Amino acid sequence: MIFWQFLGAFFICGIICGIAQIIIDNTKLTPGHVTSLFVIIGAILEFFNLYKYLRKIGGIGASLPICSFGSLIMKGVKESIDANGFIGIFQGVFTNCGTIIALALFLAFIATIFFKPKS
Repeated sequence: MIFWQFLGAFFICGIICGIAQIIIDNTKLTPGHVTSLFVIIGAILEFFNLYKYLRKIGGIGASLPICSFGSLIMKGVKESIDANGFIGIFQGVFTNCGTIIALALFLAFIATIFFKPKS
């Protein structure tokens, strides 16, 4: 049965990345635009409770692409709205992904110490 888990992960992640590549190749959108678009798509799918089906089929393959980051943000917002009402919209953004953001900032800082830009 582990074969089907690997196949589902490969299939879902491959489709998500393939769609992103098609968008980049056939439009004037930059990778930054596509990244932002996929975060928003992940948040919308989580809002309508559809991202859980991608995770059910793809497992880690649905959790690796950037759209899962949007899903995590929306999940925290939904939980915070349930607990705190309207103010939860602003409080819940960093609930599930604050550690990830802090780690990314820390690693970026470390990279600036050891590497110099070429521009």
